[in-house]
Amino acid sequence: MPYTKLLLIACSLLIFISGVDSQELNLIPNPKEVKKLIGTNYRLSPSSIIHYSHNTLNEALYLQNILNRSTGFNIAITKTIDQTTPGGIHLSLQSEEKSPKEAYTFNSGANSVTITASHPHGIFNGIQTLLQLMPVQVYANKSQKNVKWEIPAVIINDAPTFSWRGMHLDVARHFYSVDFVKRFIDILAYHKMNTFHWHLTEDQGWRIEIKKYPRLTEVGAWRDSTLIGHMRDKPHTFKVERTGGYYTQAEIKEVVQYAQERHITIVPEIEMPGHAQAAVAAYPEFGCTGMSPGVRPIWGISKDIFSPEEKTIEFLKDVLDEVMALFPGEYIHIGGDEAHKNQWEESERIQELMRERGLHDMHQMQSWFITQIDEYLRSKGRKLIGWDEILEGGLADGAAVMSWRGEKGAIKAARMGHKAVMAASKMTYFNRYQSRDRENEPLAHGHFLPLETVYHFNPVPDSLSSQEATYILGAQGQLWSEYIATADYMEYMALPRLCALSDVVWSNNSDRDYQVFLRALVTHLQRLDEMQINYRLPDELR
Repeated sequence: MPYTKLLLIACSLLIFISGVDSQELNLIPNPKEVKKLIGTNYRLSPSSIIHYSHNTLNEALYLQNILNRSTGFNIAITKTIDQTTPGGIHLSLQSEEKSPKEAYTFNSGANSVTITASHPHGIFNGIQTLLQLMPVQVYANKSQKNVKWEIPAVIINDAPTFSWRGMHLDVARHFYSVDFVKRFIDILAYHKMNTFHWHLTEDQGWRIEIKKYPRLTEVGAWRDSTLIGHMRDKPHTFKVERTGGYYTQAEIKEVVQYAQERHITIVPEIEMPGHAQAAVAAYPEFGCTGMSPGVRPIWGISKDIFSPEEKTIEFLKDVLDEVMALFPGEYIHIGGDEAHKNQWEESERIQELMRERGLHDMHQMQSWFITQIDEYLRSKGRKLIGWDEILEGGLADGAAVMSWRGEKGAIKAARMGHKAVMAASKMTYFNRYQSRDRENEPLAHGHFLPLETVYHFNPVPDSLSSQEATYILGAQGQLWSEYIATADYMEYMALPRLCALSDVVWSNNSDRDYQVFLRALVTHLQRLDEMQINYRLPDELR
């Protein structure tokens, strides 16, 4: 989007958007408290220095890299014990036990900029605000000329509303490179998101190297053909071509470190007991028929499911051992959704198992299955999270729920005293169309999810009491990739709806205003242009 067109849009928006201090800064997400100061802006120059205190070297290097790349300066960094040193940019870590670790204070004036926090994560969030306060060219990938690198004189006190501010990425239906995954993590960091839900296994592909079970990637990571067009189109046609890929454990370690440097926790998802056809194709002894169905070439839900045998549980424990060794985060996502139980119902052996275990139906069998995994994860100091179907048959103790079928799963979980993340499909599934005019949009899963709907999403159901509401960790957006085959299209589907969601999970619900957001978005899209990130221009700005 050319700057001239965006400027015209900005002028038109001024007609119906009133201006106040925080709005004029065009920050996304919008900070909690902003005060503009009367005084001279801070001017970045080649002699500017980044002063960092203990444990903030990572953040100083991150900022230095971005500033030097775009400004062409050679800005130095130095460890400074005395934060009263005049001039430059100060990253000041101060011990305040009551201060949330992601909170920060930003103070800029003519002589210096200071970001103060009790934790490096707060410093990092303040850096994202600093970058957004600068000219949009700061996000460019090469040195920019004739730019006044100024930062307005402001005081900002800021902290997130929710602790879980996430995005999901399905790399199983279509595989994405390590470089793109890193780029996606950067996009989350720019928006102060802190959780990356990495959907690594599916019916259509297994994407993580498990050394004890090499066939999971030798067989499960590849399919011989892929559906062309939409599932609704009949008859189905296929592109007959071997396609797929997987991440080696070395690559995953690289991505995890990259995310950690940006204060983003990766939550890996290993689907069970359903959505398991790729795994069963590789190791049919852990399925219900003993036969390999092959890796699924079509979308939708496979009938092939893990068997609830003890040997399958042991297999999955082995898999999870290697997963936990790669991902240090608190939660491991085990899916649990859309587990078709036909093969369980039709198996005399599994019917016998049900009776032996004193279970009444296959919903309880799934609960037994999830409980085995939950207990194992807890024995390793981890926590289980799954889609809201894990509530069926009884929720495993200590498990958290990701509520995708509306609010009911989160409400039920919260009232049972379990943590929940809001992922309601009608509000957070970014694989849906962004316009009612589908003829002029790329192929998508279906339905219509406009930017404004995402912006008005409230992660806390109104029916919850104030105490029950404390169990809502936050929310995340979902990017299912059945119809999203390229990185460029993935960005198009994510943005700017991801921008709106970042405001939902960061800012106070009562303070948010869609028209204010649109005004900020005009400038924010220029930032995305500088980063060469693709996006869909929302209808309101056309």
